[in-house]
Amino acid sequence: MKILVLVHVASEGPGTVRTFLESAGAELRIAHLYSGYKLPSEPVGLDAIVTMGGPMNVYDEDEYSFLRSETILLRNAIDGNLPVLGICLGAQMIAKTRGARVTKSPAKEVGWGKVTLTDSARGDSLFKGLPDVMDVLQWHEDMFEIPDGATLLASSGDCPHQAFRYRNALGLQFHLEVTEGMLSEWFAESPDSGEIVTRYRDLEPQLKRNSETLYKNFLDLIRSRPSRFSS
Repeated sequence: MKILVLVHVASEGPGTVRTFLESAGAELRIAHLYSGYKLPSEPVGLDAIVTMGGPMNVYDEDEYSFLRSETILLRNAIDGNLPVLGICLGAQMIAKTRGARVTKSPAKEVGWGKVTLTDSARGDSLFKGLPDVMDVLQWHEDMFEIPDGATLLASSGDCPHQAFRYRNALGLQFHLEVTEGMLSEWFAESPDSGEIVTRYRDLEPQLKRNSETLYKNFLDLIRSRPSRFSS
C-alpha cells in the first residue's frame, strides 16, 4: 500500500499519522513541498494521499507555487475516487478543489478546544467509534466552506465547519496528528507553552485512542475501495 504525504512546512509533519500507517505496513512517500518536491499531476501508483497543515492560505499560489500543482493533483485524485485525508490546510485544499471557498473563520482558534460530531458523522464509516464530543488541538484563522455534495461531520462553538466528507475525501480543520514534540516546537515562543503541553499529557490516552480510531477507519476505506490509480 503506497501513500503520498504532502508536507507544506517542516514543522507540520505527519506526526501520529505516519506512526500509525507505517505500523500498519503502509509505504509512505513524504513529499516536502517547501523543499521543491515536484508533484505529478495524477496519483498513478498510489493508494491514498494525506495532505498536512501549514501557515499559508490556499490562494497564496504566487508565493507558494507548489499549491498550484497540489490543487491539480488533489482534484484528479478525488475525481478518480482515491482516498484523501486532509488536515487543517490540507482540508482547505480539498475544499478548494471542489469549488468551495476558504474564508476567515468566525474566530481564530489556537490551543485546545472541543468539536462536536454532527448526526451525519454518527452514521459515517470514517467517524465510526469516535465520541460525540472530542478534545482536539486547533491552530487556524481560516475555515473551509462545505463543498456542494459534501457532508458536514463536525463543528465547534467558534468555527462551524470542522470536518467534512466528499466521496472518499475527508477534511479535518483540527489537528489529530500532534505529538508532544510537535506542540513544544509550535508553541515554543508562546507564554501558554507549558499549559498546552501539560494538557496534552493529560489528554494523551484519549487523543491516541481517537486518532487511531480515525486512522483505522481511513485505512479500511483504502483497503475496501481501490481506485483506478492503485498499483
